[in-house]
Amino acid sequence: MFGFLLPLILFLLPLTLSVPQPPCSRCCDDLPPAEDPMRTVPEVHTYINMTILKGDKGDKGDKGTPGKSGLEGPPGPRGHEGPKGSKGQAGAPGDPCKSEHSAFSLGRRKALHSADYYQALVFDTVFVNIPEHFDMFTGKFHCRVPGVYFFNVNIHTWNFKETYLHIMQNEEAQAIIYAQPSDRSIMQSQSILLPLKLGDEVWVRLYKRERENAIYSDDVDVYITFNGYLIKSSLE
Repeated sequence: MFGFLLPLILFLLPLTLSVPQPPCSRCCDDLPPAEDPMRTVPEVHTYINMTILKGDKGDKGDKGTPGKSGLEGPPGPRGHEGPKGSKGQAGAPGDPCKSEHSAFSLGRRKALHSADYYQALVFDTVFVNIPEHFDMFTGKFHCRVPGVYFFNVNIHTWNFKETYLHIMQNEEAQAIIYAQPSDRSIMQSQSILLPLKLGDEVWVRLYKRERENAIYSDDVDVYITFNGYLIKSSLE
């Protein structure tokens, strides 16, 4: 059998050699070039599963020091009115109200003839003098509580003699009490309201002119009186 094939091979071999052959190439030339091994190494990231490493909850730590106060913020909007609270207990009694007062009522039991051009009328009988703002020695009321005061003077005239007096505030005449000479004696009265400042003085002055000035009284009855009291204090 080999003897038969050998002549055939020899016959075909020249034909085979005469046929042009493609250039020699590698079997892997058609594949894409291989990537750089250094570039294909995967990047490795470390990952720790904290749920595995987490331990039990520890004790509460100490409170830290407070920080600095921040800037004060703007006021917030007004809130809604709350419900009315229950009635509270009654408080302790307060101090008694301080009431300013000043009053006097005086009398004179002796008649008087004016010997000087101006003469202060003094008194010898005290009905009221609280709290002793009237000076019995000088015959003058001294204002210790400023305010509005009421004053009143009552006198008895003397027969055939002139009666001429003034209610004085400091050195200024404020009201007059006057009666002409007459064969009949009469009672005369004068009242006035005066606003007084601290330190003002109010008194009754006899005024002597050409005729004799006199007022009548005796030891039995009181004909001459001078009264005054505070109506409204300026300190209230």
